[in-house]
Formats: sequence, structure tokens, C-alpha cells
Amino acid sequence: MSSRFALAIFDMAGTTVQDRGEVPRAFEAALREVGFAIEPSRISEVRGASKRQALAMLLPNAEPAILESIYERFKQLLAEDYRARARPVDGAEETFEECRKRGLMLALNTGFDRDLVEMLLDTLNWSGAMFFSIVCGDDVERGRPAPDLIHAAMARANVSEAGRVVNVGDTVLDLRAGAAAGVGLNVGVLSGAGTRAQLVTIPHARVINSVRELPELLERSE
Repeated sequence: MSSRFALAIFDMAGTTVQDRGEVPRAFEAALREVGFAIEPSRISEVRGASKRQALAMLLPNAEPAILESIYERFKQLLAEDYRARARPVDGAEETFEECRKRGLMLALNTGFDRDLVEMLLDTLNWSGAMFFSIVCGDDVERGRPAPDLIHAAMARANVSEAGRVVNVGDTVLDLRAGAAAGVGLNVGVLSGAGTRAQLVTIPHARVINSVRELPELLERSE
């Protein structure tokens, strides 16, 4: 089945991977171990950003060496949690298949570094061959809300027209990145960190309950 869209780019945690609070929990624990107490609301504000960028935003006056130490501990704690608990969002794999049937290439993008992504893919039993590209936080110069992750996925898929791109994410920063890139369909999902009230603040964004509803939205958007 043909589609006016060529590429569907999906965020990971909270969008295609179940969000049980692993990311903020690992942030809070890593920060607490070195004496920083950060309000959960502040951590929520940086969801969707690259994780190094998020730490720098939370601790703007911290020394680079301290930030790097906290970051490495965060990754260790998150990896332990994900190895034990990571599961796909219900319907994510079926949605991937429906997108492929429509002729869309699939990509993942994420604020996680590649070593963490590789572990997560292995835990989920997702082959890298499922996706045309996987763009990680350490692959680009600027994290969300800059459009660099989306632009990198487009370049790897040889898609030059942003209007042929579907961007799917669960945070305001995910959707701000999609808006900055000028994607043809910018989709917020309610399975992760963002609320409907937050996600609808992004102009032209479409909000659905989860990726399970994406095929129907694509059908209506042709």
C-alpha cells in the first residue's frame, strides 16, 4: 500500500518502550548519591532531551567531571532497570508492521547513547534490521528540541522532504523537534511522560493514546 509518507520516526522510552518511571528514577538515584536533590517536576521538564543535555540543564553550575560521573551512574542504574523490566508498548510491534505494509521506512531516535540503546534493543529482542536507522543522542551535536535527530534519520533514509516524515514521541521536546524539522505529521502519544494538556500546546500536533492508534491516524491523514 502506498503512502504520502516515506519515513516514520519513533522515540523509544514512553513511545515504543513502556515507561514505568525508569528514566526519572535513575536520574533521581544518581543525583541523590552525590548529594543533589532535584524535584521530580524539574526532571519531567527535561524528558526527551539528550541525557547529558538534561543533566547540564538540571545542574548548570556543576563541574563537567561531576556531570560525567553522574551521567555514567545514571546509565548504569537505567541499564540494570531496563534489563529486568523493559517491555514494548502494547501494539508497538504491530504498528511497525502496519507502517512497513504502507511502504514507510522505520527509524528510531532517542536521547539515549548508543551503548544503552543496543542493550535495550537486545532486551526487547528487537533486531536492528527492523529499522532503517537508529539515531542516538551521541550521534548528533544538538539534542531535542533541535531537529538534528530527525534530520539525521532523514539523511540516512535519503528522504529530503520533511513533509513526507511522520514523527512520533511522548514529550513536548519530541514534538518541538518535529515542529522544528517541519515534519508532515507530528504525533504525540499519551503512553509516556507528556500529558494531553502539554502535548497539544505544540501547533499542528496530533495527539493519540498510543502508537497502537497510529495506523488509523495515517489512514485518515492520506
